Amino acid sequence: MTLLYTIFARNLRTSLKHLAHTNVRSCSTTIHRSPYPDIEIPNQTTTQFIWSQSAKWDDLPAVTCGVSGRSYTYGVMKMLSSRGAKALLEKVKLKPGNRVGLILPNLPEYPVVVYAAMKAGLVVTFANPLSTTEEITRQFRNAEVQCIMTIPMLLEAALTVARALPNYAATINIGGETDLEKNVLGMQTIFTEEFQVELPEVKSTDIAILPYSSGTTGLPKGVMLSHRNLVANLIQCSYSALTNVKHPTPCSQETVLSVLPFFHIYGFNGILNFLMCHGVHIVTLPRFTPEDYLRCLAEYKPTTIFVVPSLLLFLATHAEVTAKDLSSIRRVICGAAPATKNLIDKFKQKLNHADCTVEQGYGMTETSPVVLYTPQETPVSKMGTCGRLLPSTEARLISLIDGSDITLPHNPGELLIRGPQLMQGYLNDRSSTENSIDVHGWLHTGDVTYYDEDGYFFIVDRTKELIKVKGNQVSPTELEGIILEVTGVADVAVIGVPDTMAGELPKAFIVKHPGAIVTPEIINDYITPKVAPYKKLAGGITFIEAIPRNPSGKVLRNQLKVFGK
Repeated sequence: MTLLYTIFARNLRTSLKHLAHTNVRSCSTTIHRSPYPDIEIPNQTTTQFIWSQSAKWDDLPAVTCGVSGRSYTYGVMKMLSSRGAKALLEKVKLKPGNRVGLILPNLPEYPVVVYAAMKAGLVVTFANPLSTTEEITRQFRNAEVQCIMTIPMLLEAALTVARALPNYAATINIGGETDLEKNVLGMQTIFTEEFQVELPEVKSTDIAILPYSSGTTGLPKGVMLSHRNLVANLIQCSYSALTNVKHPTPCSQETVLSVLPFFHIYGFNGILNFLMCHGVHIVTLPRFTPEDYLRCLAEYKPTTIFVVPSLLLFLATHAEVTAKDLSSIRRVICGAAPATKNLIDKFKQKLNHADCTVEQGYGMTETSPVVLYTPQETPVSKMGTCGRLLPSTEARLISLIDGSDITLPHNPGELLIRGPQLMQGYLNDRSSTENSIDVHGWLHTGDVTYYDEDGYFFIVDRTKELIKVKGNQVSPTELEGIILEVTGVADVAVIGVPDTMAGELPKAFIVKHPGAIVTPEIINDYITPKVAPYKKLAGGITFIEAIPRNPSGKVLRNQLKVFGK
């Protein structure tokens, strides 16, 4: 009887949780809650949480460079980050709360220096190494950076930036020599010394990192994420219904291949920190080239790959990628932007084996980053979804017209989010913070979403990217998905171009596969029967060599608007 009661009670709780995602109302507010149990967040910093179980796999590889083969074990990485923390305080003379800036591609040393800074109580901000010195200077001045960490190839650019920073301490040269005349310290030298300084007590509520928002809508802003924010999201993403990552054993260790940049929040907390928590062997590349990526697939035989839609498109459509190259892959995790059903179908056709899942998620820099994720048992009928709300996460949808709550499934509206992964605010920008997070703690994402009866969410587009045609709203993502169905199309982006009569008109920028015959007439003939008249490409079609994207794979539509004039 006791066993039957326990099973009944558990099933009842699960059913009530499942119903709760659409039925919680307060006055005129409809709050969607995660169907999963709330999490408990330990009072730990990011590094304390990551290293809490690592003693079990100290001798196993942590991060390997897919180009050079250079690699660190978990034990060596932990030792170097501890020594590095003391070096930053004693040798560089930094103090807890000071900011350090990274100008680095993906390297095995990336987590070493970040975790060293965190253990020292420092705040880390990341720069895209492809940014100009002017862009990095603007970011680092705003963040009040006092120490830059970089590599010899980028040292001169780093020194140019350093000269513009007040109260600057030193530049750390990873893989390079010390040059005291230029105030440059070699990482290998100072991180292997044993300093006796006592490490500070870092609180879980302290700011850990200052990533800058992508800047696709306005100037980039420093996003203040605490250790608690990062740890909360790591625990949320580790919930058993959402992931099947296995901790290593003496006989096996999972290998993951990812080229997505660690200087982006998706790459840093969503990939690097998450995989380090679980003892995974991470193979990464400083930059993407088809040759290096395919060689890593063959050499390391990863079971999981992290991608963005543009990389998934490459794997699905590029002639050099074969089913044999993809034979070890059992799990594909796609983020940064929605992957369409058509794209997923193309990839699975290339894969040529059924034992692989394509999982999607949704998040923002401001949410550490993950908010939605597809469960392990997501039905095929839900293909294209970005998943369900993570544990301890709440959502609302509001009308794009009057801001009222949307109370029924399949009605798109702006997504609002609340949860422990939500940022502390924008650095030195109270106005932007208050414009993004309302008095009730809801983050207004600017993304258009709808949900279905089972609590699965689908991303439609960004509110600021919707094309307004004679009062009608056109989703660029919808048109892009249709155009990608045309044989010979390798990539596409759609924007709105100004029009005196209509306000805006949809215009497509298309990349063709080499040798493919694709004309505007072919595109228009394919689209016309599939869309309403106001969605047709009346703004024109332009063929270009490549779609401009930021490091996370998002289309830089502002650049295309310049091309479209």
